[in-house]
Amino acid sequence: MDTQHIKIAIEGMTCASCVGRVERTLTDVNGVKNVSVNLASESAQFDITKDADFSQIATALADLGYPLRRRTVKLILTSMSCASCVGRVDRAIGALPGVLDVNVNLASESAVVTIADGAVTPQSILAVTRTAGYPAKLAETDEGLSAVARKEEDARLIARKTLIAALLALPVFVIEMGSHLIPGVHDLIAGTIGHQASWYIQFVLTTIILAGPGRVFFAKGIPALLRGAPDMNSLVAVGTGAAWSYSVVATFLPGLLPQTVRAVYFEAAAVIVVLILLGRWLEARAKGRTGAAIARLLGMQARTARVIRDGAAADVDIDDVVVGDTLLVRPGERIALDGEVLSGEAYVDESMITGEPVPVAKAAGDAVTGGTVNGSGSLHIRATRVGADTTLAQIIRMVEEAQGAKLPIQGLVDRITLWFVPVVMTVAAITVAIWLTVGPDPAVTMALVAGVSVLIIACPCAMGLATPTSIMVGTGRAAEMGVLFRKGDALQALASVDVVALDKTGTVTEGRPEMTDLVLADGFARNEVLSLIAAVESQSEHPVAEAIVRAAQSEGVGRAEADQFESITGYGVRARVSGHDVLVGADRLMAREGLDPGGLTKAEADLAARGRTALYAAIDGRVAAVIAVADPVKSTSAQAIRALRSMGLRVAMITGDKRETAAAIAHEVGIDTVIAGVLPDGKVAALDMLREGGARVAFVGDGINDAPALAHADVGIAIGTGTDVAIESADVVLMSGDLRGVVNAVQVSRHTMRNIRQNLFWAFGYNTALIPVAAGVLYPAFGLLLSPVLAAGAMALSSVFVLTNALRLRRLRPAMDEGKRASASRNTRTAQPAPAE
Repeated sequence: MDTQHIKIAIEGMTCASCVGRVERTLTDVNGVKNVSVNLASESAQFDITKDADFSQIATALADLGYPLRRRTVKLILTSMSCASCVGRVDRAIGALPGVLDVNVNLASESAVVTIADGAVTPQSILAVTRTAGYPAKLAETDEGLSAVARKEEDARLIARKTLIAALLALPVFVIEMGSHLIPGVHDLIAGTIGHQASWYIQFVLTTIILAGPGRVFFAKGIPALLRGAPDMNSLVAVGTGAAWSYSVVATFLPGLLPQTVRAVYFEAAAVIVVLILLGRWLEARAKGRTGAAIARLLGMQARTARVIRDGAAADVDIDDVVVGDTLLVRPGERIALDGEVLSGEAYVDESMITGEPVPVAKAAGDAVTGGTVNGSGSLHIRATRVGADTTLAQIIRMVEEAQGAKLPIQGLVDRITLWFVPVVMTVAAITVAIWLTVGPDPAVTMALVAGVSVLIIACPCAMGLATPTSIMVGTGRAAEMGVLFRKGDALQALASVDVVALDKTGTVTEGRPEMTDLVLADGFARNEVLSLIAAVESQSEHPVAEAIVRAAQSEGVGRAEADQFESITGYGVRARVSGHDVLVGADRLMAREGLDPGGLTKAEADLAARGRTALYAAIDGRVAAVIAVADPVKSTSAQAIRALRSMGLRVAMITGDKRETAAAIAHEVGIDTVIAGVLPDGKVAALDMLREGGARVAFVGDGINDAPALAHADVGIAIGTGTDVAIESADVVLMSGDLRGVVNAVQVSRHTMRNIRQNLFWAFGYNTALIPVAAGVLYPAFGLLLSPVLAAGAMALSSVFVLTNALRLRRLRPAMDEGKRASASRNTRTAQPAPAE
């Protein structure tokens, strides 16, 4: 059944337990599968079938207490003339997954659409209305803040709450705890306002804190508790509520408590709220920085384009540009959309895509990418991709999906947090019971302190943030290096690969071969043979064919037209040219056709030994010539392969070339394992050979015939200069065209997984070690009982530590700088065999 990938923004998630509940709820909705919930980005991703009802998702999340974030978009419509038009527009927009409500008004020719933030874009709504025959434009939208800006605004809001709570809590803390810290404060209070009055003051200030800045904990935590699904807010609400309630009884109904346990803990409730809000403020600031890479990518998107219509150039909103429009790009401007140069010449800075700092010359017929910068000269460009189809939009989408992905390692966290909060509340209850039963006087006070400390210190914030924050920062940093993780689990899988298998053509080599030799059999003339061969190869898109055609053109050889062209996969090609039957292909094609190369066998072997790809040409059943083609090795290939080997990886090359030819390349670039003579459908089997002994294999390729191998490998890595088919089959895409990106991808993967393991060790170790301490396990031996205030501080510190550790990945330097060429690039590159893949 057809499915669509959806991403939504969710409100109210604060810890790993929230993540688990949202994930289970979404999974239970009919038609929803492959759910991944991310605490750091406060979002969820999932696949939804066409027959699923999106409103069920919105309702289920709202009932759970974690509503999805909504947006309102207003459209101005054209071409509506009657009620049936209204119905068609309503149905067309309403059919989009993520649309929650549509209100179309015929009189004002407008529509107000309520959407789930992240699930559907205004541009996709415009596209649907255009397809339905009712073109529209955006009138206004509450699109408002970007995700990063929204997090910054959230941080400012929490900062205000924290400041208010701190100002109110300070007198409470001084009044109650001053006597423990400063001699004479106790007597000063007793001699002035009196202790009972000081309790009244603490009650008023603490109640304001709990009802104001701290209200969020009760508003979300108590309903969650009543639903039988307590979360972090529930722990804080119960803990602070217990401390406040006990203190209220001691203040206003002292007769209910023995004299020895009449004490107030208003300062604990107040300071706990302050410290937890402080932790959330630091979290919100750090979360904003985790999405900085996406913010920078979004900043590269142009908002307007200078479009030439009816002979005049005018600035047009980027959403109003359509495929086929002619755009004028002046010097220094950012190219708005993907397109093809119609006229003009300029140098374009493509470093945001390729990582290469050297501007690329562009002229008529060349492709340009939206987001790149025109350095000099004016260009007229025909738009070929707009909206969500542009390269930059696809990059942003890939990074967002990777950042929201759920790694296999996250499964451990999910299993633990499923029961974590209920278990903590049970432990807190048991702790209170034990202290009341066997604790020393005042047992009630001790029980309250220990129980509240357990509740506060066990909040599983750090657990929920440990993995997603590292993924967000790691994949964002990778994108800045030109490495795109299309599939989130590839981030974990790549860190553990043992073998990197490389396709040859376009991966190790430039992928643009040149013909170097044409050895003729007796009785054949060079011009005639080259003319017939070029006629056949002009029908093929293979790089070898292009090299032969270019050679014929450079020699001025006339070329006839070929018909009955046939491509024989893995062998070669054949066609009829001017009455002749012409075959061009590898030696296996000659063997298959029963043709004897005769004396040309030695010439073919010599060429292969010299590092050439040698092909035979047969005319009318006779082998007429050996053609040698060479493909230069990329200047950075040897350097990158050395780097991969220094990382402890084994490097292999899979090619359709003969072993002698492949060995020549492997020797030059330092590859230790070669699998040669492989047909396109044999690359999958070659990967299985490399897997023997349990090895995990990453495959790097760029061609259409690499797609099966890219999909079959443990991790498929596509060179970004390759075909769309190869890229769609890959787990990782390298925007640059050489192997340095593979080195950087492995580096980012390993560092991110190490960072995740550090975070998980801290998060789990913190809870494992401190819950028993909070419960009072050290009291019998050392007389130590953890204060709820210290518990709150430690809980906030754990989350801040995890976030700070994840943000260290932003400083990760590329293992191989894409902006610097290896010294080999200054030398003349050696010609190497052309592709036989």
